Amino acid sequence: MRSKPLKKFQYEYPRAALTADIVVFALDEEDLKVMLIQRDLKPFQGQWALPGGFVRVNETLNDAARRELQEETGLKDIFLEQLFTFGELERDPRERVVSIAYFALVTLEGHDVKASTDARNAAWFSLNELPELAFDHAAILNAAYQRLRGKVRYQPIGFELLPEKFTLSQLQHLYEVILDRELDKRNFRKKVLGMKIVQETSEIEKDVAHRAARLYRFDQEAYERLSQQGYHFEI
Repeated sequence: MRSKPLKKFQYEYPRAALTADIVVFALDEEDLKVMLIQRDLKPFQGQWALPGGFVRVNETLNDAARRELQEETGLKDIFLEQLFTFGELERDPRERVVSIAYFALVTLEGHDVKASTDARNAAWFSLNELPELAFDHAAILNAAYQRLRGKVRYQPIGFELLPEKFTLSQLQHLYEVILDRELDKRNFRKKVLGMKIVQETSEIEKDVAHRAARLYRFDQEAYERLSQQGYHFEI
């Protein structure tokens, strides 16, 4: 007698589609930048949006975010952290879609941007000069910016926006741009150097019009060691 095939579990209710959207920040000499892609498909064809896309059934959320980011912009192996879940009923005209948003930090140097798959173009935009964004991506971007502003005060994630070796002026510029306020140069340097997580190198700037400044680097091992001892990072 032939046995009956086992039935798979069936869900009683329809399921919402799931996407991952990524807010990628970078820093230049002027201001904070965000990576946007120009959509090549409907809806919002030709309009600018955050990189992202649908999560496949055989991948994790983090894997989906990294895959979509690499496919649409060419960016990979960068700092990426889950931000928030966005699930308003009318946020996507195609169907019921819930988005898991991420924010990412990257240096402009050494990361080439190249659009592909369903992205017509990919480019950096100043946070102060943004085009109209598709879907609810303006709200996602604002949430990511507020998370960055809050988190940079108590975790050294800002170093992800700097090259491996940087000047103290570059570091101060980073915090002034993100926090949107001026910082006293003497007090800032005293505080940063007193944390003992910024290590002076034997190198100085090259090919600069002004007086070359000393280069420093972030000491990740020192930070982790101090954190185990109860050290609290704060700017």
